[in-house]
Amino acid sequence: MEYGISSFVEMNPSAEHLGKSGQIRMAELMEEIVLADEVGLDVYAIGEHHRPDFIASSPATILAAAAVKTQNIRLSSAVTVLGSEDPVRVYQQYATVDLLSNGRAEIMAGRGSFIESFPLFGYHLSDYDNLFAEKLDLLLKLNESEFVSWKGKLRPSLNGEGIYPRPVQAKIPVWIAVGGTPSSVVRAAKLGLPLAVAIIGGSLEQFVPLLDLYRKTWVESGHPVSEIQIGIHCHAFVGESDEKAANDFFPSYAEVMSRIGRERGWGPMSRGAYEQMRGPGGSLFVGSANTVLQKLTYMTELFGQTRFLAHMPVGPMPHDQIMQSINFYGNQVVQPLREKLVTA
Repeated sequence: MEYGISSFVEMNPSAEHLGKSGQIRMAELMEEIVLADEVGLDVYAIGEHHRPDFIASSPATILAAAAVKTQNIRLSSAVTVLGSEDPVRVYQQYATVDLLSNGRAEIMAGRGSFIESFPLFGYHLSDYDNLFAEKLDLLLKLNESEFVSWKGKLRPSLNGEGIYPRPVQAKIPVWIAVGGTPSSVVRAAKLGLPLAVAIIGGSLEQFVPLLDLYRKTWVESGHPVSEIQIGIHCHAFVGESDEKAANDFFPSYAEVMSRIGRERGWGPMSRGAYEQMRGPGGSLFVGSANTVLQKLTYMTELFGQTRFLAHMPVGPMPHDQIMQSINFYGNQVVQPLREKLVTA
């Protein structure tokens, strides 16, 4: 079982000087990634976005900086919006991260629930799924061979060109990230690729059929059961107590979820809905170390996942609160879970 953190590198979009505020936030982020490494977490993942509230438009650049500051933690995107990226450049960037980190790079590829990058880079949303499918096919071929011949409909062909640099790892791990779309789960399983599921609302139990579908399709596609990898991504925050964690996390969480809700036609985030999702079966992992530990234990029994990514922060929380949460998560949640596994 692996434990990690994911982040969109949240920042206040109303800051007076976005450049200066961004510089401060990036410096804080480096400290957060270093601490995650020091407390023994397995992976830190950065999500690609192109908007003022999430300033990680170039996750590979951020991960390259983190690579030279860390020793053991794996470094991944979460996600790379592959449909609006060029797979050759994605591969080259993460191969470079792999060289800098001595073999710790990963790619988490997804269609992307935020679509700002498509018009920004000149793509049509009518090609949304076809772009992802075609570019994923190319990315996987780049991962297999130094020289690639490939032909598609939405990107120029390759005719035996060499792709450089090559990574330290024989292959860069490529995960498929999904929200709740069954066809995306089936695609990952048929290709024999690890699955990362973002659960950012509702109950955990409602995702059991999705994971059952993945396992069923995996087996039917002839892949070894022993090679199944499932990652779960949930919003999380670990505090000194349940009450303090809930109160510290709610303001920024509610602001972000309400803002995104206005963009997508959801209602505002209420404290009642928040508390329901913080409950034993809900999607929020917010509370004391013991509460989060117990909820992770329950989720593992429910899903049998092989990786958990705690997404923190949600919104522009104070840096000291984020650092404290990472410390609690690594030392008082993950470490006891690992010790329990060893003695079981």
